[in-house]
Amino acid sequence: MFRLATTLFSLISTTLMGSFIVVVLVMGYDTLLPILIAAAVGFVVALPISWFVAKQIYENA
Repeated sequence: MFRLATTLFSLISTTLMGSFIVVVLVMGYDTLLPILIAAAVGFVVALPISWFVAKQIYENA
């Protein structure tokens, strides 16, 4: 299940980081610090989400 979670993490984290960066840019924060914070938040939020999705896939397989 760990391998599945890491594979899912690579997809989920890039999606969330990109989405959060777009949200920050739309809000008008176009300097480096808000963009880096948004990317870091997307990275951290993707950890439990990828574990949960992998757990659901593994249990239903």
